[in-house]
Amino acid sequence: MSVRHMSRNENGALLLLVAPAAALFAAFWILPMARLVFVSGSGGGLATYVQVLGNARYLTSLFMTTALAAAVTLATLAICVASGLFLVRNRFIGRNLLVAILTLPLAFPGVVIGFMVIMLGGRQGLVGTVTQELIGSKTVFAYSVTGLFIGYIYFSIPRVILTVMAAAEKLDPQLEEAARSLGAGRWLVVRDVILPGLLPALISSGAICFATSMGAFGTAFTLNAGIDVLPMLIYNEFTLDANIPVAAALSVVLGIITWAVLVLARTAAGSGVAAAG
Repeated sequence: MSVRHMSRNENGALLLLVAPAAALFAAFWILPMARLVFVSGSGGGLATYVQVLGNARYLTSLFMTTALAAAVTLATLAICVASGLFLVRNRFIGRNLLVAILTLPLAFPGVVIGFMVIMLGGRQGLVGTVTQELIGSKTVFAYSVTGLFIGYIYFSIPRVILTVMAAAEKLDPQLEEAARSLGAGRWLVVRDVILPGLLPALISSGAICFATSMGAFGTAFTLNAGIDVLPMLIYNEFTLDANIPVAAALSVVLGIITWAVLVLARTAAGSGVAAAG
């Protein structure tokens, strides 16, 4: 059998293996995305995007959603760095249970998390009951930006802390010892040794956290917070107003923003890995 004939057989076998995956990718990703872009332009082409980007309500929603996602990402990273380092460097009774509890929200949909925020800060929630007894008035925050912020952090922590813990376990303790021997204090060691070592993990997990917060719908829907986060705005435009081209255009804008953040994070994380190496 000639080399050319063997090569053709190998290429044919490879094509047979790749074809099902390519068909699924086309059917469940490329075609829906193409259809979404087509629908967004069916109401007037680029005029639909001009309408979206020139409408004060849509721009306010985009700004609020992006700002909320950024705030959630920063807060989640801060919480997970502190707790992740503590859990990696300390062994105590109940540690594994605590890690399991921190990752438990992965099993919950956004609706359940929204309900939990209502039980905490709703009109009949725990915080309201306690403040009613202490100061004579209820503190209610579940149906506001604060409630969304807490709910988003709750489901973001599991997506970040496991990555941070995995990266923290790989940090070289000799680098910290060398920094201390040179007179560096605790905060200098954190700033100059620990955080740079964790940087690639923080960038990648932070990007996932940001993207998840940008597209979160179930929690916002359950809390009905009274602010037009972009997923809720898309839902209302599609279901209540039947403004399908605008809903599709807003979806495309949301997708482009989150995709751009993920691409930038992947590039930055790769550079961070190279620099750390």
